[in-house]
Amino acid sequence: MIIGLNTKIRYSDERPAVKNAVEILERDIAKCFNRSDTAANEIILEKKGGFADEDFMLTVTDDGMIISADDELGFVYGLLYISKEFLGIQPFWFWMDQRIKKRDSINVEIGEYRPKKPKVQYRGWFINDEVLIMKWAVDGDYELPWKMAFEALLRCGGNIVIPGTDKNSRLHRQLASDMGLWLTHHHAEPLGAEMFIRQYPGEAPNYFEHKAQFHKLWRDAVEEQKNMKVVWCLGFRGQGDCPFWSQDTSGRYDTDEKRGALISEIIELQKRMVLEKVKNPVFCTNLYGEVMELYDDGHISFDEEIIKVSADNGFGKMVTRRRDNHTARVLSMPDAPVEHGGIYYHVSFYDLQAANHITMLPNSVDFVNRELDEVNSMNMTDFWVINCSNIRPHTYFLDAVSRKWYGETISDKQQSKDFAADYYGGDAGAEECLREYHNAMIAYGAHADEHCGEQFYNENLRMLANHIIRGNVPKCGGMEWLTGDMPLDEQAQFFCRMCMRGLPRLKAYYDRCLEVSESLEGDIRKLFDSTILLQARIHYHCCSGADLFGKGCEHYKNKDMFRAFMVFGDAAEEFDAANMAMRGSEYGVWKGFYFNECFADCKHTAYMIKKLMGIAREYGDNARHDKWYREIMYAPEDRGVMTLLVNDNHMEDNELYIAAKKRIGKGQYKLPIENWKK
Repeated sequence: MIIGLNTKIRYSDERPAVKNAVEILERDIAKCFNRSDTAANEIILEKKGGFADEDFMLTVTDDGMIISADDELGFVYGLLYISKEFLGIQPFWFWMDQRIKKRDSINVEIGEYRPKKPKVQYRGWFINDEVLIMKWAVDGDYELPWKMAFEALLRCGGNIVIPGTDKNSRLHRQLASDMGLWLTHHHAEPLGAEMFIRQYPGEAPNYFEHKAQFHKLWRDAVEEQKNMKVVWCLGFRGQGDCPFWSQDTSGRYDTDEKRGALISEIIELQKRMVLEKVKNPVFCTNLYGEVMELYDDGHISFDEEIIKVSADNGFGKMVTRRRDNHTARVLSMPDAPVEHGGIYYHVSFYDLQAANHITMLPNSVDFVNRELDEVNSMNMTDFWVINCSNIRPHTYFLDAVSRKWYGETISDKQQSKDFAADYYGGDAGAEECLREYHNAMIAYGAHADEHCGEQFYNENLRMLANHIIRGNVPKCGGMEWLTGDMPLDEQAQFFCRMCMRGLPRLKAYYDRCLEVSESLEGDIRKLFDSTILLQARIHYHCCSGADLFGKGCEHYKNKDMFRAFMVFGDAAEEFDAANMAMRGSEYGVWKGFYFNECFADCKHTAYMIKKLMGIAREYGDNARHDKWYREIMYAPEDRGVMTLLVNDNHMEDNELYIAAKKRIGKGQYKLPIENWKK
């Protein structure tokens, strides 16, 4: 059979998901083919019994194709199968700038085609921490990024989504449902309900005192979604990503037994609410963080048919996450295979400590493969939801994990080769940089998963800067997870030395990425520079900035304030460079993609360091701010002439820093300047 621009799709199924998938394939055909006199063959959608949910068969004859299926996702996957297998449209074509070369037509061999069978029943993404895509529009369209995210998920074979966090999840749930996806919910938003504190502002979120209000929120959520495909998330956590007892002021839930009993009671209550409105519902509950610890200690119980969703720690290891300075690392896997089990797994995470959000998971594909094999060995294949945040920085691992949905073995060697072939023209250098990424990452602990994302350099440095600026602060309590109990200046040096030791390896990786970039051309180079090289730049500049910050702190401690001022300026420039690298990677549809990068927020890290520059200047310069000015801006023979106190407007800190660096060169920081350059 010949497929070309004249090929038409014939169908009678008017369900939104099927119509959307038809429109996707029609768009792909238009992208792939030139106008020609090829035959006007047809692709026919034929509803036929005997197929399992989501299954299809593609029958190719001389005259056309027939997609046979019994449900909407069967037709959706059948249409997307044609797009990928015959037209060559990759799952992340939009997110990875796939260039489609137009042809007159293609030939498809006559025969029957069947899809691979997934090993995971409900498999999909949580579009979480979505601060980039929530303020990014493509050609003025703020919904299109979400539509492209849901399309990519379907192309990967996914069938379930949490369509954003908090308000976003409710805003985009109809679109996700209309595209054929099942819905499920954030572990902090049971049943996908509105947050109590938003609906009832000014009221403390105490369940005991406000049962009726909580129950109304849950019943409203069931009513809103009763006609959608939903895996109903049951449970009770805090109003945000924290335990409910941290916000409860009633004092009634002060023991693990009381906390577990309440969670168990609420799970049963929510289940009954759904059963009142929905026939044959599917339920899950998240054993996440502190809830896993309560469950593991026997304080939480619920019906066996509810899918038990265990979580990794945000770094890909199936243990409980670190909470503030509490690092229990309780194994989040059952002791024996379970009947109804699943996972919530991160390739992106936001922990305000060390995780990755705008860069890739800092651990290896081999490591992820081992963890997910353990999950499979415990029969936890009912439900996999992967935290994908803003998609584009994480396509490499999202692609790898989607292969595990189908029971494949994934590895650094094979994944880097396949991904480079799909998106980087098969370039060996790009393959190498993908494969070696995790080897360049800094280890912050002894465990195999404990490697740094970009938050490590930014979150910790900003806390240190804040405490130094405030003065008379004995230590940074929020960093004890990393440093243990030690004075603030020792914590700063501990953190900065860790960055200093890791910097040579990051520099070598960054230099290699620069070499590969130089070897590429055109669109492949542009994509490489805005993905792989960009992530290398972020790590290198942030780590270099943290190293310089440590040196500046030493000068500050020794009261060498001019050197502190200048070295802090050098550190701030590195974080500004990381931010500029992101903004410089925006082109075409990606204009504005990093505008709202507010988690690692490298630009704000630079801002905090610049505040310290100002403190150093106040201690080292004089009250009139003319001493450093004279020693920097005046030639040696003019410094002592005081007929005019100053000849120019007073310089702000950054102006003074730039002028000093121009006159004496980076790193040669001593006053007064002897080798003065005009």
